[in-house]
Amino acid sequence: MSRATAELPAAARAFLTRPHAATLATIRPEGTPHVTPVRFTFDAAAGLARVTTRAGTRKARNVAAGGPTAHGALCQVDGFRWVTLEGRAAVSDDDTRVADAVRRYTDRYRMAPPAPPDLVVIEISIERVLSLNL
Repeated sequence: MSRATAELPAAARAFLTRPHAATLATIRPEGTPHVTPVRFTFDAAAGLARVTTRAGTRKARNVAAGGPTAHGALCQVDGFRWVTLEGRAAVSDDDTRVADAVRRYTDRYRMAPPAPPDLVVIEISIERVLSLNL
């Protein structure tokens, strides 16, 4: 568990279990931000947020291009309540990691995510949590 997720208040943890969408921000190779709506899962014990996507999407390519210094930020909003999860990001096509992400997604959203042949998972190791009104 990361320090950031260990210190997360119970209300914020509960908020992150609700099946809301979020926005994912990544950085393009030329340095500009790319923000896109996503569904994601939050794993407090591992200190990870996970997003499944196709390998060729801009978000996956941004993370891959960033290498070990790639970062991402997920922001889940409901009215004037929100939580942002920030940290180092990595993209993986490892079958075990992708299957775990699909299982967690299915549990959270009560349906499986799309299953294209090039499915990957973006994992964000949470280093910072920001929130309001939780």
